[in-house]
Amino acid sequence: MSAQNIEGIHHRGCCKLTPGGGDFQRCIQDGCSKLSVYNWISDLPMDGGISEVVEIRFKNTRKGFYYNVNQLVLQQGDIVAVEATPGHDIGVVSLTGELVQQQMKKYKVTTPAQELKKIYRKAKPADIEKWMEAIALEESTMLKARNIAESLHLDMKIGDVEYQGDKTKAIFYYIADDRVDFRELIKILADEFKIRVEMRQIGARQEAGRIGGIGPCGRELCCTTWLTNFVSVTTSAARYQEVSLNPQKLAGQCGKLKCCLNYELDVYLDARHDFPDTSEPLRFEEGLARLQKTDVFRRIMWYSLNEEETSLIPLPVEKVRELTELNRKGITPKIQTTGYSQTPVSPAAENGYTDVISSQSVTRFDKPKNKHKKGRRRPNNSNNQANSPTDESSSD
Repeated sequence: MSAQNIEGIHHRGCCKLTPGGGDFQRCIQDGCSKLSVYNWISDLPMDGGISEVVEIRFKNTRKGFYYNVNQLVLQQGDIVAVEATPGHDIGVVSLTGELVQQQMKKYKVTTPAQELKKIYRKAKPADIEKWMEAIALEESTMLKARNIAESLHLDMKIGDVEYQGDKTKAIFYYIADDRVDFRELIKILADEFKIRVEMRQIGARQEAGRIGGIGPCGRELCCTTWLTNFVSVTTSAARYQEVSLNPQKLAGQCGKLKCCLNYELDVYLDARHDFPDTSEPLRFEEGLARLQKTDVFRRIMWYSLNEEETSLIPLPVEKVRELTELNRKGITPKIQTTGYSQTPVSPAAENGYTDVISSQSVTRFDKPKNKHKKGRRRPNNSNNQANSPTDESSSD
């Protein structure tokens, strides 16, 4: 098997091919699947072991639900030929059993089983051979299609190509900011590759999910492993969570705001529901105090007096509400009367730890060692002491 074919079946959730009984082959899916689902009830007995509806995986994150019209006994990893338009496609069984119904509810698929596309058969050696030939054409087809689109001056990027299992059709995935008239491109591609062409637009997040990668957290990208619903993310989510508005840290591999900014947003919104409005500063006799940061879960708001950020005034949320009411009544108290005072900014003390081993000192290992040690004792040898002159003189 060529390197292109190995990479191609990896993109389809297949680490390697193994004999599946008779002339059939199966896929080992451990560690290669995107949007994989763990079948936690696979060891429970089923009626005959036959699933009416089966989830089939194709390239990268494309999946579909198919009707097992021939009542085949299928397992995860089986390679099957399924109905396509036109012809047939080759896919890998990714889920069977009762969990398929749960997946259909999750993705809001309400089509009756009999109206779904059908599973024809388990893939024969001839089907798999033709499938491998189609996989080998995908990279070269994508590069040629990019050159053709560039020659037509189309503002689009073709990010991936997926051939159908029978080599009669290919899906061209592209990214574009605006609407693109690719009618001429379709004619050229169909004439060049002698296939039926389908253009499918995807977003930057979908492209990142198809390509895959490792996030800054050290785990695989969420859009690659489990995330399918891409909810819009705004910078207000970072503001509510007191996250620094650094574009380099907030942006993911897709160039958009990280989807994980929304994961804990509801918790922060619930915790901040009774926080006072911070658009207006607090007025003291010493001057104006403006909010610098907020510790949401400790419910402490840090203010700086007259924009002096070197020292901050920590105030509980309840105290801030009380001071806000006093300011609305025209009362400007002193800072001392609040029971709180300005404290220098100390990140170590604020986080509840101290520098025990001088970890902030870069030169702590450069201190010269004391080579002349005083009072060094010689080894205590009883024989030497007995034969020494001092001992003889002392005995005399």
